[in-house]
Amino acid sequence: MTILGLMFLLKKLNQPYLIAYIIAGVLLGPYALKIFNKPEEIEVIGEIGILLLMFFIGMEINIPNKKTLIIKPLLAQGIKILLSIMFAFFLGEILTLDFRSILLIAILFTFNSTAVVVEFMKKHGTLNTAFGIVILNILLLQDLLLAPALTLLKFWNGEKFNMLNFILPLLICVVIFLIFRKIRNLREFKFSNEFLKNDHDLQVFSGLFICLGFGAIAEIVGLSAALGSFVAGVLVGKISTFHWLEHSLLPFKVFFVSLFFVSIGLRLDLDYLFSNYKLIAVGTLVVLLSNSLMSSLFFRILNFSWKDSFYGGALLSQTGEFGILALSIAYKTGMVGFDLYKAGLGITCLSLLLSTVWISCGSFVKFRKVANNDKSD
Repeated sequence: MTILGLMFLLKKLNQPYLIAYIIAGVLLGPYALKIFNKPEEIEVIGEIGILLLMFFIGMEINIPNKKTLIIKPLLAQGIKILLSIMFAFFLGEILTLDFRSILLIAILFTFNSTAVVVEFMKKHGTLNTAFGIVILNILLLQDLLLAPALTLLKFWNGEKFNMLNFILPLLICVVIFLIFRKIRNLREFKFSNEFLKNDHDLQVFSGLFICLGFGAIAEIVGLSAALGSFVAGVLVGKISTFHWLEHSLLPFKVFFVSLFFVSIGLRLDLDYLFSNYKLIAVGTLVVLLSNSLMSSLFFRILNFSWKDSFYGGALLSQTGEFGILALSIAYKTGMVGFDLYKAGLGITCLSLLLSTVWISCGSFVKFRKVANNDKSD
C-alpha cells in the first residue's frame, strides 16, 4: 500500500519509481514506523530481483561485433579506477584518514549501481545504442572486479591470501568471452521442447531455475551472481523456445527489484542522518559531483560528445549497491570504525536516491539538445 501510494504520487510528478521504493523502505524501516527491523532479510530477497534484472538485460541485448564497444569499456573502467584512487588519496589527505579508509573510499568510487543505471537506460531507450552498450559493458566489468575487491578487503584484515580467488574468475571470464564470440552472429539455437509448451507452471519454475542457477554457479566460482544471470539471459535469448520467459518472469522481476531498493531505504538511519546532516549532505554532494565529473571526463577522453559524456556521467554518479556490501565487510572486519561505517552507509543510500534526480537532469540536457537539433533540421 505504501509503495502503491508513492508510485501514484511520483507518476504525477513524472519521477522514476525507484524513488518510491527507497522512500517506502525509509518510512517502513527501523528508524521510522519500525514495521521492518531487519534490512538484511529483505535485502537477501531483493537480490533475486537484481539477478532477474540482469537476466532480462541479457535476453534483450545484442552482443557487440565492433571491437571498440569492448575496448572502450576496458579503457573507461581503467581510467575510472585510476581517478578513483587519486581522488580517494586527495580526500584522505584533507580528512587525515588512514590507508585502509582511503582504500575503502577508492573501492566505493569504483563501483556503480547496475540496477539504477540499467533501469534509466531502458526508460530513455539508450540501452541498445552504441553508447548504452559501452556503459553496460562498464557495469559488467565492475561485476568482474567484485571478487578481487572482496578478496582484497579480507586480505587486508589479515585473512590468508588465496591466489585461486583471482585465477579462477579470470579463467571463467575467458570462457564466457569465447562463448559470446562464438554465438554473437548466431540468430538463434535450434532447440525445441514440447514438454514446456503451454505449461505455465513449468515455464515459471524452469525460468527461475535457469536464471538463479547460473547466478549461483557464478558466485561459487568467485564471480558476481548478477554476471552469471546475465550470461544465462544471453544464452536463453538465442533459444526461440524460451521466448515465453519474458512474459512469465516479468512480474517477478518488478516485485523483487522493488524489494531490493526497499532494503536500501531500510538501512537509512534517520537519527544519525539528522544529527550529522552536514557531513552526510556534503559527502553525498561530493560523491555525486566527483563521480559525475570523473565519468564525464573519461567518456570525453574516449571521444564521445559532451552531451553524451554529461549524460553518462550522470548515470554513473552514484556509489552502487556493492558499496553497502563493502562497508559491511570493512566494519565487521575492523577496517573502519562505527562513525565512518554509518556515514558511508548514509552517503551511499542518499547517493542512490538523489542520483535518480541527477540522472533526470542529465537526460533532460541530452534529449533537449536532440529535440532542438531535430527542430532545426
